[in-house]
Amino acid sequence: MKSTKRTAYILLVIVITIAIDQISKVLVRTHIQPRTDLHPGERISIIGDAFIMMNVENTGAFLGMGSDLNPTLRIILLLILPILVLGFVLRHILKDKSIDNWSLFAFASIIGGGIANVYDRIVYGSVTDFFFIDLGGVFKTGIFNMADLSVTTGMFILLFVSFGKKKESDDIEKTV
Repeated sequence: MKSTKRTAYILLVIVITIAIDQISKVLVRTHIQPRTDLHPGERISIIGDAFIMMNVENTGAFLGMGSDLNPTLRIILLLILPILVLGFVLRHILKDKSIDNWSLFAFASIIGGGIANVYDRIVYGSVTDFFFIDLGGVFKTGIFNMADLSVTTGMFILLFVSFGKKKESDDIEKTV
């Protein structure tokens, strides 16, 4: 992939990821009554009790972790550190021309999701989460959003790609 096409691809994936996340959050904030200390909030069944939408403002990170931190530590761990990490990852994928397309997509999805959630923390002071999956105790998630889904999907893709590369290198070693 040519350098300008490659850069455009990376930026397009990041922008689309942010757009999907932000549009979904606007729709949720507009149409679903939020959960508060005084109100349980609205729960919308997508697929019975297995897949539910709700509106929860998360002041922490993944699954609310860090919401009890003092404000200075929260700014460092939930804003400054993620911005630095996202910037370094973006710089890395723009410079390293040996990264395959699946990994580029994965990294760009992670960056887009990270930027979308950091944006929420800066603008709203919290992140809007709204999806919840419960497959009868076999599999149950915390409440999450499209940015979280992008980050998680990107991580899974990177894992699969790295296992594929490991298998290739193991196969090469066996033939040598």
